[in-house]
Amino acid sequence: MFSTIRSAAVIGIEACPVRVEADICDGLPQFNMVGDLAPEVREAADRVRTALRNTQILFPPKKVTVNLAPAHFRKEGTRFDLPVAAALLAALRIIPENFLQEVLMIGELGLDGSVRPVSGALQTVLLAKELGLKTCLVPRENAKEGAVTGGIQVIGIGSLKELMECLLFPDTWERRAESVKTWKGQTVSYPEDFREINGQKGVRRAAEVAAAGMHNFLMVGSPGAGKTMIAKRMPSILPDLTLEESLEVSMVYSACGLMTNKEGLMENRPFRAPHHTISPNGLAGGGRRIRPGEISLATRGILFLDELPEFSRGALEVLRQPLEERRVVISRTSGTCIFPAHFQLIAAMNPCRCGYYPDRERCRCLPGEISQYLHRISRPLLDRIDICAETARIDYKDLTGQKENECSASIRSRVEAARKMQEARYSRPGCRFHFNSQLPSAALGEFCSLGSEEQKIMEAAFETYHLSARAYHRILKVARTIADLEGELKIRTGHLLEAVSYRVLDQKFWGE
Repeated sequence: MFSTIRSAAVIGIEACPVRVEADICDGLPQFNMVGDLAPEVREAADRVRTALRNTQILFPPKKVTVNLAPAHFRKEGTRFDLPVAAALLAALRIIPENFLQEVLMIGELGLDGSVRPVSGALQTVLLAKELGLKTCLVPRENAKEGAVTGGIQVIGIGSLKELMECLLFPDTWERRAESVKTWKGQTVSYPEDFREINGQKGVRRAAEVAAAGMHNFLMVGSPGAGKTMIAKRMPSILPDLTLEESLEVSMVYSACGLMTNKEGLMENRPFRAPHHTISPNGLAGGGRRIRPGEISLATRGILFLDELPEFSRGALEVLRQPLEERRVVISRTSGTCIFPAHFQLIAAMNPCRCGYYPDRERCRCLPGEISQYLHRISRPLLDRIDICAETARIDYKDLTGQKENECSASIRSRVEAARKMQEARYSRPGCRFHFNSQLPSAALGEFCSLGSEEQKIMEAAFETYHLSARAYHRILKVARTIADLEGELKIRTGHLLEAVSYRVLDQKFWGE
């Protein structure tokens, strides 16, 4: 007796089709599972056998062989428990097999027969839809996550008993299917608001420019000056996620098992703030089972690194490739996984270990100690940061004053207007970028052209500050964003001078 069930494995953040083949024949009673399987997949034999017994299904003492094909890649996780059980039930002729070829299923089984959630349900349903299947059976906790795709029936299964009822009565599938929720794109509210930040006018402006062009942003200043407060409020001035962005973010979170019981797609832009003790693998992804790291979890949102020099050199250098290529490539002997990295880096740091340099009345660090602390941040990484601003010590009047600060909604309206200008500018065929920060060097001459006066200013800044080619290009991109915030089609002198001022801090602290 032989049967086949469709299932899927998740490699990185992509789903790959898997066929679960079961054969039951006479012979010495045994349960063999083959197909390049991880230990937890082989353990499915015991889980499935026990779950069937506790569901009052008598399993005959026969020779059982289960193959997960194709065998050229390794299968991991517990998502194959449910399809293995279904394949055995079909092989025993307890459930009909004739309509199972149009069904794909995943799920983990408990020993009592309950079905538990698994990671990667969203991409699994998308794969089933791509394969032209009509129905996808997933754990009940994953049903809402999978149903957002539309165009395919997604049925939540809570137990083996429910699975049998569902497969024995296919005419009830339409009634059992999870309802599809349409994308609303409503404005998301955030608990933090820029209205709560007193003083720091220059840093607030720098944060607005960074948000408008998706530029990487570094804040340097003494402890308690408001660096973390500003960073945590950055999501409140960013435009809402589009449907395409939400789907990309949701696929990353689904692969990590962070979408269980979520109401459809992710609606908030991610804000990830890992501790400085994080490892390079934790930041970029990888591990024994390759999973996305904090960089990919921050895609289409913000990756905030507080106390930047306290991160290990290995972790910081991991950022260099993703900041340029907007992707993370993890290579192992078993294969290569590519994760998205469309994130905005926001970082904060003290100018020295005590935090009070260059205020020599309070700072007691020696010059060599200051230099050693600052140079934990390499020049190649600094060159990839577009905007660098200093958070000065807040005056008592600014801290206790009753002045009404500008709210996040007001700032966000200007950011959205600037983003719309960029969207219109880069909507032509062949443009694979959407923000000023993503402009390739070959396109700067077209989109960031300078007048004769602006060229003289740029030449003087290049020579004075000993800028690298990368820093020069990033100044032009920031100037383009500043012009967009003011609704200007061309980069003017004021825009360029402001963009150059965001590189001056490099010389003040790091110098040559």
